[in-house]
Amino acid sequence: MRPARRAQTGGRSEGGRRRTADGGTDVDGAAGADEAARGDEAEPTASRKRRRTPRSDWQLPLLTDWGFRPEQQRLMVIIATVVAVLAGGTGLVVAITNLGKYSPEQQASAAVLGPDAAVPQVFHGWGSPKLFEPLGERAKDGKALTEKEVFSESELAVTKKLKLKLVAKQLDADCSAALWGGTLLERVSDAGCTQAARGLYASSDGRYVGQYTLLNLKDGTSAAELVESLKTHYRGGWALPLTSTKASFPGGGYSEAGGYALGHYVGLVWIGKVDGAEPTTKDDFVSLTLALRGAEKAVYRRVVAITGSAS
Repeated sequence: MRPARRAQTGGRSEGGRRRTADGGTDVDGAAGADEAARGDEAEPTASRKRRRTPRSDWQLPLLTDWGFRPEQQRLMVIIATVVAVLAGGTGLVVAITNLGKYSPEQQASAAVLGPDAAVPQVFHGWGSPKLFEPLGERAKDGKALTEKEVFSESELAVTKKLKLKLVAKQLDADCSAALWGGTLLERVSDAGCTQAARGLYASSDGRYVGQYTLLNLKDGTSAAELVESLKTHYRGGWALPLTSTKASFPGGGYSEAGGYALGHYVGLVWIGKVDGAEPTTKDDFVSLTLALRGAEKAVYRRVVAITGSAS
């Protein structure tokens, strides 16, 4: 008969102990079985721990209690940090915004002119009407402007009782002598500006001051582009005010301005109160502006000279 396999390899006895070949019991084997059993019981717990989502570094107790998710809390922390860094410059930006649209050029100009510089607070610009198409190129209108031509009228009527009186005038062949501001001077240079005519007016009642400036550029495209650029940069570059004992723009006072493309010319209208105060319902700046544009009659006459038609 074959010897029993148990005698060769040993077998297990009751209680899970393994019997050895010499008839003894393997205590270590039983212990190993017990440890294996305990391991089988512990494994699910460890697995559950591994599957648990780790706590996010961006979870703040207060924000978590308020119901914000970790990614939302992270975004809030980033925004708060950026706001804190920029907070120091907020006051400066607000101050410049109140003076007009902000640009680096405005800061430089303000430093050069000082806080009491005469600069318009409001500006509106308009493109060239079809009427001035014959003046689209200076090559077709080569005759230079003259003071007598532009400022032929010493008085411009606002109403039957109110008039604007010419108190100073100047015609410069160098446009940089009549304007200030780095960007503006660069633009008029690129536009081939050859003349800048300025006239200063005082109202007959002594309450208002106005200045009209006419620029002679190379073509209508340059004129339109200049007016468009002034819509943004007028506080960083503008016409220098003429001075007179009879009227002047008060430094730091309120004033309004407008720019008009007229073929290859640009007309700049500038109106303010002598005391520098803002206008009220009793101050008709619209009528004052229309009267001041009487200096544009010189440009209308040039259209007639080219077309031969007064229409």
